[in-house]
Amino acid sequence: MSATEAVHPVEAAREPAFGFWRRSYAMLVKEFIQLRRDRVSFAMIVMIPVMQLLLFGYAINTTPRHLPTAVLIQEDSDLARSVLKALENTSYFRFTREVHSVAEFDDLLQSGKVLFGVEIPRGFERAVRRGDRPALLVAADATDPVAAGSALGSLGMVVQTALAHDLHIGDPPEMPFEIRAHARYNPAAESRLNIVPGLVGTILTMTMLIFTALSVTREIERGTMESLLSMPITPVEIMLGKIIPYIMVGFVQAAMILGIGIGLFGVPLLGSLLLLALLSTLFITTNLSIGYTFSTIAQNQLQAMQMSLMFFLPNILLSGFMFPFAGMPGWAQWIGEFLPLTHYLRIVRAIMLKGATLSNLHFDTLALTGLMLIAMTIAVTRFRRTLD
Repeated sequence: MSATEAVHPVEAAREPAFGFWRRSYAMLVKEFIQLRRDRVSFAMIVMIPVMQLLLFGYAINTTPRHLPTAVLIQEDSDLARSVLKALENTSYFRFTREVHSVAEFDDLLQSGKVLFGVEIPRGFERAVRRGDRPALLVAADATDPVAAGSALGSLGMVVQTALAHDLHIGDPPEMPFEIRAHARYNPAAESRLNIVPGLVGTILTMTMLIFTALSVTREIERGTMESLLSMPITPVEIMLGKIIPYIMVGFVQAAMILGIGIGLFGVPLLGSLLLLALLSTLFITTNLSIGYTFSTIAQNQLQAMQMSLMFFLPNILLSGFMFPFAGMPGWAQWIGEFLPLTHYLRIVRAIMLKGATLSNLHFDTLALTGLMLIAMTIAVTRFRRTLD
């Protein structure tokens, strides 16, 4: 073989012009086509930043105002109305309930229907005019120190500015009465008393959603769903068989978190442990039903995981775990009411920190039950369509 002939194979194997860039471009186009076909992933790319921006921009408020407040007026006088008006003018208090007994006053605070209670004692105006400096009580639900702190800090302005048109208070001003602020349930404003009970619901939401969201899609991807379908078993029986083991897992998780919170962080448990266990089981079942619904909609495990994260994000931001629920705008609170974590946070904090009973928590218990039944109905319906 001559030297000239030996050169040709080398020239034939030589890299074509721009070959690297052509192959990279082809791979890029292929990836975009695949991404366009995966609508769930594409929706996640668009929706997550938009959702975070809208929620943090419009719904999240770290200095909540217009917080629901109850008032117990034991005398109806011009001075009492001036005090209430001055409290409203601070923009922290919004009077939503007027009660007629101390028991009703305490029940509203314990159930979480209001965050503050104002009690104007009998003979208040007469005592002020005689110079006796009577006390006006402002009770706060301090289980959320962020929500209560700013409002309690504004009370000093009320005494100084509220009564300019009602009383001559001299120069320099003499305080005609005093406001006694009583931070109930967490008087030291310790953040761990608020965070640790909330972590029970947050961790359970994340784990329970992911566990069951992957259940059906895992069976489909592994090819074992056909074996299940060939067995004499109904969709409801399949769903119960997949959910019940994770109820036990969730119960163990909740017990571990509560045990560590009580033993290590000193979080009190003032209410019934049995009631907390029963309502925690209801919450776990609700999340498992929602996760199972996602598993019947998703086509693969990646989509199931993405749906779970998409649902988990508003639960964290709009439930009252990270930011005060009462400080959110009305539309954000409406969305929060349809999230299981919102109701469970009220339940676990009320039982542990306030010693609440089922009568105080009937609304949140019914809401969790309704959400569970809706999720179970959708899951069974979707699964039957999958079988068809």
